[in-house]
Order: sequence, then C-alpha cells, then structure tokens
Amino acid sequence: MKILYRYILKEHVGPFFFAFFTILFVFTLQFVTRFFDRFVGKGLEFFVVVELIVLQIAWMVVLAAPMAVLIATLVVFGNLTNSSEITVMRAGGLSLYRLIVPVLLAGVFLTIVMERFNNIVLPEANYQAKQLLRDITRAKPSFGLTENAFSGLVDGYSILVRETGDDAETLKGITIYETKEDDEKTVITAERGSITFTSDYHYLILTLLDGQMHELREEDSEEYRITTFDKHRYVFSSTGYGFERTDGNEIRRGDRELSARQLYVVGQQFRERGSEAQKHISDAVLREQETINRQRDSVQPANASVTGYTVEKKALALQQVEKMLARIDREIDHMERSRDMYNKYMVEFHKKYALSFACTVFVLVGVPLGVLAKRGGFGVGAGLSLLFFVSYWSLLIMGEELSDRSLLDPGIAMWIANVVMLLIGVIALIRVSGLAIGSGR
Repeated sequence: MKILYRYILKEHVGPFFFAFFTILFVFTLQFVTRFFDRFVGKGLEFFVVVELIVLQIAWMVVLAAPMAVLIATLVVFGNLTNSSEITVMRAGGLSLYRLIVPVLLAGVFLTIVMERFNNIVLPEANYQAKQLLRDITRAKPSFGLTENAFSGLVDGYSILVRETGDDAETLKGITIYETKEDDEKTVITAERGSITFTSDYHYLILTLLDGQMHELREEDSEEYRITTFDKHRYVFSSTGYGFERTDGNEIRRGDRELSARQLYVVGQQFRERGSEAQKHISDAVLREQETINRQRDSVQPANASVTGYTVEKKALALQQVEKMLARIDREIDHMERSRDMYNKYMVEFHKKYALSFACTVFVLVGVPLGVLAKRGGFGVGAGLSLLFFVSYWSLLIMGEELSDRSLLDPGIAMWIANVVMLLIGVIALIRVSGLAIGSGR
C-alpha cells in the first residue's frame, strides 16, 4: 500500500506545481496589464515596480493553491482511469475511498500550510504593499490617478484626468464631480493643474488653472451658475487618497493586514460597542418613559387652569420625546456602524480559514470528476476546474455581499461555498465508487 500511495502522490506533484505556477503567471500578468498605465511614465524605478508585484503575489498564492489542487486531482485520476489503472486497483480489492487517502492527507497538510500562510505571510505582505504604495503616492502623487478614467480616491469627489505629466505632478484636462449628497451639484473643469502634498503629508493640494466651476441647485433647477477662474486650489485630507494617516511611525493596519487572532479581537470590540449602543437605546426609552409618567402623575397646582396645565405638560412631554428620539437616532447610527465593522472584520476572519480548507474540499471534488471525465488531460482538467472554482468564488462573493448587508452571519456567509462544494464532492464520490470503471480507450 505504501508503494501505491507514493505512486499516486508522485503522479500529483507534477500537475500540481505546473497548475500552481501557471495560475500565478496568469494572475501576475493580469495585475501587470491592469496597472501597466499607472507604472509607465511615472518615473518609478524598475526594482520598485518588481517589489510591488512580488508583494501582490501573496494574495495570488491564496487563490492558486486550491485551484491547483483541483486541477491536479482531476487530471491525475482522469489519467489513471483512462489507462485502466483504477480498474486494476479496484480489481485487486482496493476501493476508491482507499485510493484517495494519500491525496486527502496531502490536501489536509496543504490546508494547514495555507492557514499559516494566510495568518503570517499574507497580512505582512499586504501591509508591506500598503506601505510601498503610500511611499510611491507621496513621491508620485499622480500615481493614484488613471488617465482617461474617473478616480474616486478622494472621498466625495470623482476626478477625471486626460493626461499626467512625467514629473508626477502636472495634470491636463481635469474634470471634477462632487459626489456629496446635498442639494447643490458642482462640476469643475480646468485646462491644466498640479497635485502635491503638504510637507507633513496630511493634506493633498490640487491646484487648477484656467477653468470653470458649474453649480446647480436641485431645489431650483433654473438657478445655474458658472464661475470662471484663472487659479483655484482644493485641499483634501490625505486619508481618502489611497493611504491612511500614520500613528507614530506606522500605518494603521486594515482588515486585510491582520491575522485571524487580531481580526477576532477587533471584531469582538465592535460587537461589544454595538451591544452597548443597543443597551443605551433600551435604557433611554425606559428612562424617558419614567420621566413622562412622573410628569403625568404629578399633582396639579391649585392656581393653574386645567387647560393651561395640560397644554404645558404636553409640550414638556413632546420636548422630552424629541430629545429621546434624537439620542436614539445617534445610538442607532453608532450600532449600525459597529455592526457593519464587525461583519467586515469577521468576514476576513472566516475567509482565512475557508480558503485554506478549500484545499481539502477540492480533493473530494476533483477525484470523482477525474474518474468521470476519464480522458482529456490537462486541458479538460483545467476547464472543469475553472468552472467549479468560478462557482466557488461566486458563492464566496455572494456570501460576503450578504454579510456586508447584515443579511447573513459572517461565518455562514464565508463557509457556505465550502459546504456546497463538499456536498457535491461527497455525493459524486459515493456515486462514482459504486460504478464499474473501465478503460476510456
């Protein structure tokens, strides 16, 4: 059995690494192609660009590993079935369940490795990439703007730039839309301009030259105002420009730069804040209800008219209710923000383990698919794997979206894809194990 197990594992090594590095290459090529225009013409050093790409490979590994597992198991068991080796093994008294044991153990081992990678390497790589992007943006402010495309890197504004200069500061053909929700809509256009940071990098300065400002009030559509200027300056907080302000000498870590333990701690803090806000709402309602009841049951002064006193008490009661509702609105906003942040951090917490466990799940999916597919080699295996992984990723994204909208618990949202694929794999495996598998030739 040991010889057979080693043989099956040995057959998986080549397809796994070939698929793994092929997927990494595709992801890297996609990343470079997507951001090529932002790299070229910005005066960035070659090794800086290479470092940024290398740091981005970390998240690619997280996706490539389970995909490579699925491709390898599907291709190998397809080849074993096509060459009648599975038939010979089963004729010798070995069930399909025993044949997948070494591959399943390898999947569990890879799951453990990926869990460690997701909690140690990935957060640090994301953090280093964030630091590098901050440094690039400080040195080359126009790096955050894409030519001939709207950029929403500044909160409340959508910026379109037709051309950026080689000095990383000069801009041409500028259009700015204010996206703030208010009654007045503003559009600013300028022939040219420049973008720089203040000396402390806390603020972004956008200087516009030879432009116009168009203002329209929605309440009165007839009031349309155009202002022409030779020079106009905007000052934005740098927190909305692709990086966060520093605390001391470090950048604050976001949800994707934290380990699972740190994510859990932060998530529980937001959960406690939400619970406190809910408790404050209940306490406020009870407290104000008691106040209104005391006023209602208070003894009426002898020299007061019944009508006047009743009106006075009603006015006082309404005033108390309005104050209470204002406090409740604030607490509800605080509770909703805390709930949204809790969901955000817990989604990332569960995603680290869910994506790691996918390496085991896809073994159970790939084996029966390979036996059923029989012939076709790497091409068929890659095609079927892509189909299943796209389905898996769609379920993962759908779960994340439902969790962000507070329609589904973060744990259920992130594990539902694994549960669905696991059920498909187990059912297919049970069905295939009962079939008489013959040669595909």
